[in-house]
Amino acid sequence: MGRAVLVIAFHFPPAAMGSGHLRTLGFARYLPEFGWDPIVMSARALAYPRTAPVAAGVIPEGCEVHRTFALDARRHFGIDGKYPGFLAQPDRWISWWPAAVSQGLRLIRRHQVRAIWSTYPIMTAHCIARTLSGITKLPWIADFRDPVTSSVEAQNPFSVASQQRWERRVLRDAKRTVFTTPGAMRDCAERYPEAGRGGRLSVIGNGYDEAAFVDLPPVPPRMDGRPLTLLHSGLLYPEGRDPAPFFNALARLKSVGLVGPAQLKVVLRASGWEGRYQRDIDSLGIADIVSLAPPVGNGEALAEQATADGLLLFQGSKFDRQIPAKVYEYLRVGRPVFALVGPDGDTASVLRDVGGAVIAPTADVAAIAQHLSEFVLALREGRAPRTRPEVVSRYSRREGTALLAGLLDQVSRPNLPGEGGSSPTTADAATSPMHVSNPELSDAGTEGQEHELEP
Repeated sequence: MGRAVLVIAFHFPPAAMGSGHLRTLGFARYLPEFGWDPIVMSARALAYPRTAPVAAGVIPEGCEVHRTFALDARRHFGIDGKYPGFLAQPDRWISWWPAAVSQGLRLIRRHQVRAIWSTYPIMTAHCIARTLSGITKLPWIADFRDPVTSSVEAQNPFSVASQQRWERRVLRDAKRTVFTTPGAMRDCAERYPEAGRGGRLSVIGNGYDEAAFVDLPPVPPRMDGRPLTLLHSGLLYPEGRDPAPFFNALARLKSVGLVGPAQLKVVLRASGWEGRYQRDIDSLGIADIVSLAPPVGNGEALAEQATADGLLLFQGSKFDRQIPAKVYEYLRVGRPVFALVGPDGDTASVLRDVGGAVIAPTADVAAIAQHLSEFVLALREGRAPRTRPEVVSRYSRREGTALLAGLLDQVSRPNLPGEGGSSPTTADAATSPMHVSNPELSDAGTEGQEHELEP
């Protein structure tokens, strides 16, 4: 038996709320390899807006999962979707806090827990962890997946203000704070210089889980006469992940005869804005090329990616500090990627590191058309860019878990003379693209900042 770590995560099966739970599942699967036994504390299914059946093997064998009472203020206290704003401080699941603290104390005593790990974007998870850490004096690692400012419901001023207060408290009191991208960590260090000093901020990227790819179908052989298939898998947004410039570029190529339904098929799977995009597609006359497809299960989605000729990615500069979870799936699948991404963002940086992608401007229709024409021709001739497998493997969930285990080792051991707030790293962590620490974020670059941690 390893050392026990209490994992506080709202998103956990059977929750069906995007892909956020995959990060926690990956850590739960691989932590025992590194001497840590995860004890997961989540909410009861009643609290989830949507649930889905949990397939066998999804929750790792031997992983203990404990669920506590929680309600959703919007669904359980609201009328026609409206509810008192004070019930969402810091978020709609604040009712989870009391029961989770009570159960957390019991789990800490029963399992002799050595450390606490909590994960965003449900801030209440960090509230629970901070309370438990304060009572038990156990070291606590707080995980921020996306920047707080992109996760808060802007229409609720109570929630916005409360989340900002809690962000300061978390950064002040957590032993370590983890982000999923270098941009998110740098933003935090600039806004809260005190947290940026002392090596207390780190990056552990999301990554992919190798277990999800073991049964992928082989890549079909290229057959003359079959149209190429370009696939986008997942949500798009009118702002930040807008496919409109791509649609216009495609229409331009069709108008001059460079592409048509006999040469190219574009599939947008589970875009989330089907009505709006279908109108755009019809008005541009590209409905014979572009189709909108419904959501499918994760396994089916990966199989579809593996058999596509190329994969599409939309990630505008608005999201430069984020990396979509699908990026890591795309990298592991290994199909060529046509990426409309911010050139200076974290997503572009990962794609350049791994290879296998053509990066195009997000809004320049003429440039998109030129790059797309060249990409389609390269696919047809079998000379499209390929990923570097030796680099891709460094973005696995197992690699990320090794980094988390290293942080747990650091925070759970007694401070030795001279250690203080230092942040030593293992050799693997120092060379892994999944890991970025901030020992260089000292006073340099933060002079004159007015934002300090709340006293």
